[in-house]
Amino acid sequence: MKKLIFVLTLITFVSARAQILEPVKWSTSIEKISENEYKLIATASIQDGWHLYSQNVPAGGPVSTQFSFEGNNKYLKKGNTKEEVGVTVDDPTFNMKVKYFESETSFVQHIKLKDKLPFTINSEVSYMVCDNSRCIMPEPAILNFDLK
Repeated sequence: MKKLIFVLTLITFVSARAQILEPVKWSTSIEKISENEYKLIATASIQDGWHLYSQNVPAGGPVSTQFSFEGNNKYLKKGNTKEEVGVTVDDPTFNMKVKYFESETSFVQHIKLKDKLPFTINSEVSYMVCDNSRCIMPEPAILNFDLK
């Protein structure tokens, strides 16, 4: 009986782990523009069949992608985070026009240094992704930009 309970518990645990979906993988890079200006680039690699929504979606639509950058005295954000063109469609799920990204996309935040390097800028991105049968909101991704 103990073996049966152990096997059932193990099967339940393995099944639960198999249900965790991670259709988006995030990576970061930095591009120097001038002596005191940089681009922080967050790249989303999106699994086939899934799409990631824009930062700008109509009210009542899907959850938008949102970046929050940890504030400190070492840098100043210049403007909002920019995104690529993407695809705009009449989405039957939300009954409206929405913009999303497939395969891979990048988001860029310009910054101006207020302090000497090196230091790290931490950011968090929350987002929603959908395929043809479901939508999920994974845990927010933590992004680190190491300026050297």
